[in-house]
Amino acid sequence: ASAQFQLAVPVAVVFAPGSVPGDLPRPLPFRDVQEMEISVNLRTSITSRYETVYRSTTAQEEAALDVATAREADAALHLLQDASLGALTVYVVPETSSHLPQGISVYVGKHRSALVRAGGGLATLRTRLQQLTQVMSFTASSIAAALSDRVPDGQLGPDTRRHLKSSLGYEITFSLLNPDPKSHAVDWDIEDAVNRYVQPVLDKLSLVANFSVDSQILYYAVLGVTPRFDKESSSFLLSAHSLPHVINPVEARLGSSAASLYPVLNFLLYVPERSHSPLYIQDKDGAPVSTNAFHSPRWGGIMVYNVETPASPQASLPLHVDVDMVRVMEVFLAQLRLLFGLSREELPPEFLLESPGNEGLADWELDRLLWAHTVENIATVSTTLTSLAQLLDKIGNIVIKDDVASEVYRAATSAQSAMAKLAVGHLHSAFQASKEAVTSSERAFFDPSLLHLLYFPDDQKFAIYIPLFLPMAVPILLSLAKIVREARQRKKEPTKMD
Repeated sequence: ASAQFQLAVPVAVVFAPGSVPGDLPRPLPFRDVQEMEISVNLRTSITSRYETVYRSTTAQEEAALDVATAREADAALHLLQDASLGALTVYVVPETSSHLPQGISVYVGKHRSALVRAGGGLATLRTRLQQLTQVMSFTASSIAAALSDRVPDGQLGPDTRRHLKSSLGYEITFSLLNPDPKSHAVDWDIEDAVNRYVQPVLDKLSLVANFSVDSQILYYAVLGVTPRFDKESSSFLLSAHSLPHVINPVEARLGSSAASLYPVLNFLLYVPERSHSPLYIQDKDGAPVSTNAFHSPRWGGIMVYNVETPASPQASLPLHVDVDMVRVMEVFLAQLRLLFGLSREELPPEFLLESPGNEGLADWELDRLLWAHTVENIATVSTTLTSLAQLLDKIGNIVIKDDVASEVYRAATSAQSAMAKLAVGHLHSAFQASKEAVTSSERAFFDPSLLHLLYFPDDQKFAIYIPLFLPMAVPILLSLAKIVREARQRKKEPTKMD
């Protein structure tokens, strides 16, 4: 199915006193529109449209900028900004401003604004604006990753297909694997850790999808791969090429995805048995991984948690182990960001990105996720409805009920509405419409009345009924032929007269 997307990004460029370039094309305020084409394939094209408004600061914004640091300015300006999703505000401060540290020209806050140091004229400013919009909204690679099913093989990098597919919901399972409970009595306060570290992130992501969280402890669950003992370090090692073989044996014990309607994200904390302690993970170059963890795309992550060996060999077993949940959750949250494609790309050295803090992701990172998921949802609806149309063409006698037809109509209308909202820069309403379109299209496609096994092509009907009726039809046809012959013979014989 063909699709032409138009993505409009509202951008406001606000000049503080003393930062207006001398080569502006016309007096402030004024508007400027720039478009860029993103080619996906022959039938899918994307036009990104940056609608920029150039203006001066208001009195309130000048007061908000009258602080010591860029972080304080970002927090103060956040209260004055346009709260709509997808909109960006760039504040241009004088070249001598003390907000930005020495050597830093661009500061990206944790909301939807950035500070840019003036200098170099309008051409330099536009270059930095282009870099900023690529960071804070979407890039050609992020949109191509969302449309990975439509991009020809070989045109995508190895990381673009690793992100989670867009879904209406996700289930997160935290599992503690204790293969040696006779030696280790492991205690982890997972409920408090989820409430303190994970829930703020999920609250921020609740706009994207619904999340459910559960936890479990599995005893006598081993990795399924025998680690190699290293004499030099007196430790056991798991090499990078053996890591893919770790997941399947462990996944058989999890049992979390068997009855799940949504994708399941598994985060496993593995406490190695005493006979294989300490256990370390190596990267492809043979160096130890600093986090002692690894993640599997679209599946989850595993962290190995080593227990300190007691000083006295006569220590009573099992050893009581209190898991450091801060260290564990730092790793799991980093893996969660990678699964959603929120890894921060390499930036120029003059860029400074503010840490998102306890929320786990910045507002503009949420926008990046919504841009990608909205486009992916619309493409999914297009593919689903196209497949449904092909099914109807293939099976001519299929019956479409009124409720199925209404779902198809609702899906098509919502998808068109989402594309129209994207074209005018209304990201939030576009994403909501795309979710409604996905829901309706899947209801229609998976309706029980459209199960293709209920309908048979004519050749299959002949193949089924001929073996049944042919043995019955042969004696009947022979009897009919005999009756016809006898009738003809009676007509030919002369009538006897007495």
